[in-house]
Amino acid sequence: MPHMKKVINILPAAMLFAVSLIAYSCQSDKSSEPYVGSRSCIECHERFYQLWAPSFHGLAMQGVDSTFISDQIIINSSEVAIQDHFFKPILRNDSLIMIERKGDQEKEYPAVHVLGGKYIYYFLTPFEKGRLQVLPLAYDIGDREWYNTPASAVRHFVDPVDDEELDWHSFAYTFNTSCHSCHVSQLETNYDLESDEYRTTWMEDGINCETCHGPSQGHVDLFRKIKDGEVPEDIKLVVTSTFTHEQHNSSCAPCHAKMRSLSDSYMPGEKFFNHFDLVTLEDPDFYPDGRDLGENYTYTTWRLAGCAKSGMLDCVHCHTSSGRYRFKNENHNGACLPCHEENVDNIAAHSHHPEGTEGLMCISCHMPLTEFARMERSDHSMRPPMPATTLAFDSPNACNICHDDKDAAWSDKWVREWKDRDYQAEPLAIARMLLDARTGEWKHLDDILSGLMENRFDEIYTTSFIRLLNSNPDDKKWLAVLSQFENPSPLVRSAVVNALGQIPAPETKAMLMQATRDPFLVVRRAAASSIAAFPQDAFSPEEMQVLEPLMQDYEKAFLSRPDDWAAHYNLGNYYQNTQRLEEAIDSYEKSLQLYPEGIAALINQSFAYNLLDKKELALNRLYRAIEIDPANEAANLNFAMLMGELGRLEEAEEAMKNVLKVNPESAQAAYNLSVMLAERKPKEALEYSRMAIELGPNEPKYQYSYAFYLLRSDQKKQAVEILKKLIENQPAYADSWFLLGSIFEGDENMEAAKNLYQKAMKNESLNQEIKQAISSKLSEMK
Repeated sequence: MPHMKKVINILPAAMLFAVSLIAYSCQSDKSSEPYVGSRSCIECHERFYQLWAPSFHGLAMQGVDSTFISDQIIINSSEVAIQDHFFKPILRNDSLIMIERKGDQEKEYPAVHVLGGKYIYYFLTPFEKGRLQVLPLAYDIGDREWYNTPASAVRHFVDPVDDEELDWHSFAYTFNTSCHSCHVSQLETNYDLESDEYRTTWMEDGINCETCHGPSQGHVDLFRKIKDGEVPEDIKLVVTSTFTHEQHNSSCAPCHAKMRSLSDSYMPGEKFFNHFDLVTLEDPDFYPDGRDLGENYTYTTWRLAGCAKSGMLDCVHCHTSSGRYRFKNENHNGACLPCHEENVDNIAAHSHHPEGTEGLMCISCHMPLTEFARMERSDHSMRPPMPATTLAFDSPNACNICHDDKDAAWSDKWVREWKDRDYQAEPLAIARMLLDARTGEWKHLDDILSGLMENRFDEIYTTSFIRLLNSNPDDKKWLAVLSQFENPSPLVRSAVVNALGQIPAPETKAMLMQATRDPFLVVRRAAASSIAAFPQDAFSPEEMQVLEPLMQDYEKAFLSRPDDWAAHYNLGNYYQNTQRLEEAIDSYEKSLQLYPEGIAALINQSFAYNLLDKKELALNRLYRAIEIDPANEAANLNFAMLMGELGRLEEAEEAMKNVLKVNPESAQAAYNLSVMLAERKPKEALEYSRMAIELGPNEPKYQYSYAFYLLRSDQKKQAVEILKKLIENQPAYADSWFLLGSIFEGDENMEAAKNLYQKAMKNESLNQEIKQAISSKLSEMK
């Protein structure tokens, strides 16, 4: 089952906090043609029906009846502790009941549906207003025991991110909200926001034939009337046997990808990136080397695989349409033929394992099984074992999954002896760059940027780095980011286009206009998101005529999931970016209706109220956010800044210092403290300014401010050195040129000032408006 982390990664204060709509499974396809259900297929395709019906696709969801209970589970009387409650299953009149006990109080929940079947059974119980809720007690099929579902879904991140088990009443465990139709077929959520009620329907349990072949009423009618021997040109059905490799993969991916939905419909055979965006390694559910940590549903790691990148492999090469593995019982290595025939024919030498051992199976080393939430999954990146990454990041490697009595150093020694080439070196170096970017340390920034410029990363790592660079303030990143604007991958292009919203300028506007014509929806949606950050008068009437349908579609897309708090939240961000503040506040309120603990929505709603000069309402939202999480950095930071704006400087100072207690690494808090204290406590202001540049050495305004405060403290020499270094490293920061020039002029060193201004005029990173001001300075000096 999906599990939502309580930690929401949000941006610094006084900015809109973007939360992605992450869908863990596919949406129903919408078609004008009627669906008739899988039983209509038996008449002509009985063999396929009999193969499908008992498969994990066919039984992805089923009713809980007496046959299921007697055949599939063991009911015992022992209780399982879940948070401060106790649960146990009982059988009553052929029905499965979950008993919840706290002290002397008991409550009963009937289990009416069951999900899963390969490793785990999850049970659904009816809640009020049409909700089906996943019960907190699940059944482990292999160990034949009941266990705590929320606790099993806690991640143990390699990054400094906390995770904790969710309350089982959370919307993340609501079937209607989170399961989207990858356990049932032709789902219609039918959620009404005003009444907060679901009237969810679906055609049938499990993943039926029409999920992959489309609506079949026309097909059934046609072949019931057709004459013997007649072959119609159009059989009124999606024919998957003619699919390309890409079409097969795109058809499986909606239910096997950690993605963001872009549309409310998908028909098999259509392109994945015209309906979905894909979560990549910026997400801590992946280890830095790309191995699975949490549940990631395969498709991201699949796109890391060399076999998949070749364009010559698809899912149905190894799996049947009902999900069975084709090579399970015999000819294990047939899955790797014909491409890897030489290695398969010499498997003992290639694998360095003796005959008769599991090490002779290709998948043992290239697709090892790992476990999360008591479910096993195979590594679809198909890369060789890399014990060095286990030593660095504690990620799993195939050697120690089998040789669990040995350590990773032992495995690393063997693979280095077997191979002349150190194949682990490059993936290890890239993974270190990724972890560095995730943690915001940026020690390897130059390596990341040169890797982008030289196209040294694949599609997944390129996308991950571009997304992570959004939080890096160094302007030198832009040359590398923009170098990927015409990357052949729509996923990469969308990441670049999404980043352009950070620099609303004439140059990027032209690129965004080009992106609005991209053949893939994922890129066009990213363009709409970035265009929303531009000033409303940035586009000509002719351009607005082109953009209007795009922006209307963008706005409408948010409302395709009215039961998703993040959809309303992001719509609020869009309204706020476009100065529709009242509508933004309303959208944030709807988000909070669905998720009252949504700190990001409270903070952004506060920001909108502040822009409308409704200070008390703005403060109220921040008080609520801090009440929910007193240690929330962003809430405290915004509260401190609002206090400063209200002139309540002592309270602002106390709140900002509290931010530094919460996060001693907050460069922004140190910087804001320096600004707040500049007049009242100049010595403290200078110290906090110094702290800001230590914590955020790549942020030019921190260095500029430190130089300014040094100058005010009669430390001119140090100020000049900092400004010179700032100009050398970040020449686009215009204020540094003017401040250094004013120092030279104040010292009557007109030659130095003139040389500095002339150097600025030759600098390509300064825009024409700045150069015009510098030219005026030069004219005054003549």
